[in-house]
Amino acid sequence: MTTRRRSRVSRGRRAEGACVSSARGCRGTMAAPRENVSLLFKLYCLAVMTLVAAAYTIALRYTRTSDRELYFSTTAVCITEVIKLLLSVGILAKETGSPGRFKASLRENVLGSPKELMKLSVPSLVYAVQNNMAFLALSNLDAAVYQVTYQLKIPCTALCTVLMLNRTLSKLQWISVFMLCGGVILVQWEPAQATKVVVEQNPLLGFGAVAIAVLCSGFAGVYFEKVLKSSDTSLWVRNIQMYLSGIVVTLVGVYLSDGAEINEKGFFYGYTYYVWFVIFLASVGGLYTSVVVKYTDNIMKGFSAAAAIVLSTIASVMLFGLQITLTFALGTLLVCVSIYLYGLPRQDTTSIQQGEIASKERVGGV
Repeated sequence: MTTRRRSRVSRGRRAEGACVSSARGCRGTMAAPRENVSLLFKLYCLAVMTLVAAAYTIALRYTRTSDRELYFSTTAVCITEVIKLLLSVGILAKETGSPGRFKASLRENVLGSPKELMKLSVPSLVYAVQNNMAFLALSNLDAAVYQVTYQLKIPCTALCTVLMLNRTLSKLQWISVFMLCGGVILVQWEPAQATKVVVEQNPLLGFGAVAIAVLCSGFAGVYFEKVLKSSDTSLWVRNIQMYLSGIVVTLVGVYLSDGAEINEKGFFYGYTYYVWFVIFLASVGGLYTSVVVKYTDNIMKGFSAAAAIVLSTIASVMLFGLQITLTFALGTLLVCVSIYLYGLPRQDTTSIQQGEIASKERVGGV
């Protein structure tokens, strides 16, 4: 009997030690609840975002080069923020499951969190600048030129990811990033001869707008990713916080840029069904972009955008007179190879705290 009791006590102590050890391990590795997201879902989101981005570029270019009276691009950006806010509120209401929990979530995370609203106002301001720069660039550059130069946002985003999120990219991934840029340039080589639409343009102003948009895209995307993955706050709550700030920022931009003309002609001057279609694409694309950033990262978002370029260029064959050439075929091949080399989004990147905790433990161990 004594021997049995000793063996039971021994087994119990070993079990307790294992539990304590595993608990310490859990505390050292777990920072936020993990969300089980399949690779298929990630690929679905990337595919939808790619198709929406391709359609958006073509539709936006069409609305900015048509013979009709031009609408105010600043009002379109503002309305896009409003629609994204309404969609996010609807999704959050469905996610919470009851009106009581929905109101409590809004009260706690939106009305009762002015610091979080201020934090999310940073990407809102930067994104507003970026969106307006995109309109300005596409009004002064051919769609192909814009697409080529705008792809500098990919290495810019990769650099911001390394600096702001303390992540590391392998040499092969860095090669794939620059290969992607080269492929996009080849896809739309000699774009100045490609368009049938003749409009008055200022290339210098267009290139300046692209440069600002590239910097804004890299910084704002990685900043939002850092805020999104630093806590277990709902994605849709974060979106609501950002879009509320975005509406305020874009409204200020509307009346600073076009206030006098809007008072004369009206807020919705020049709007057609095509303009509303562009706004719809921008709204849906914005929501899918936030999902992609949450479950993959900003670099994968950049690769998706590059794939959209290939699709939009093919569509431009019919709409803007582009011709499929050998350089286009070679560029398309480079884009596909670069996506393959970078790899599918299998890695769990829904939280950035795990890496931060691990680095702190290594420093403590040293």
